[in-house]
Amino acid sequence: MDTAVTERPGALLRRFGVRPKKSLGQNFLYDPVWLQRIVAAGEVGPQDVVLEIGPGTGSLTCSLAAVAREVVAIELDERLLPLLAHVLQGCENVTVVAGDILQRDLRQLLPAAVHSGFKVVANIPYYITGQIVRHLLQSDLRAALLVLSVQREVADRMAADAGEMSMLAVSVQFYCSVQIVACIPAGAFYPPPEVDSAVVRLAVHPQTARPHPAARRFFRVARAGFAQRRKQLQNALAHGLTLPREQTAVALRAAGVDPRRRAQTLSLHEWARLTDCLPDPSH
Repeated sequence: MDTAVTERPGALLRRFGVRPKKSLGQNFLYDPVWLQRIVAAGEVGPQDVVLEIGPGTGSLTCSLAAVAREVVAIELDERLLPLLAHVLQGCENVTVVAGDILQRDLRQLLPAAVHSGFKVVANIPYYITGQIVRHLLQSDLRAALLVLSVQREVADRMAADAGEMSMLAVSVQFYCSVQIVACIPAGAFYPPPEVDSAVVRLAVHPQTARPHPAARRFFRVARAGFAQRRKQLQNALAHGLTLPREQTAVALRAAGVDPRRRAQTLSLHEWARLTDCLPDPSH
């Protein structure tokens, strides 16, 4: 069965009376070369359950359906559901779900993945990339691999090294190894986005390989540090954790971190040592 979408997205959208909404970040990836590169980056095969977020006009959905065991595509914009039903006729291994991924429990959305695992392959709305990635990585049911097309600047932030770290980088790298696969030209989308795009590959660590065993405690410390990122850590942590400045300075020195450093300069392993040197609020 030929699962490629032969009609260009602009024509499809006009036929179904849909105009792309900037407010929903709707730039639909349709170039077949880039669709195949994304599927290849996900190493999608006949054993895989794949979650796609924001199938849009169905181009990536069709490419995934051609190789995956099952594709679950969740779409927020109900205007696109008739279009997707038309495009995906004959794709018996695709389920389209109407809804907001940020409001969905992944165990309920992907019952087949509870025992077999799953991958996420998607061209996600750029304006909520961070929220979507955090939701996926902090879920009880976690993907083994995420391959996403995102804004290039966001991809660079996810992959940042110590010295240029952000809360997004810490949040992603705590759970994953990050690889920027390639940059996507604007002409691969309809309508073309006004920003540069990239494909990012997030390979999820096993739980034992995370920098710290207590994620909630680790992120409590990291968020406090980044909440006032222009300040020295001894001051930012004192404010964010409501501790005396002298106590945070002692903890930083015990972790081998100069108290005058700023949050963006710390590596994940330094955040982990610092977490162990600060009081655990649950005790």
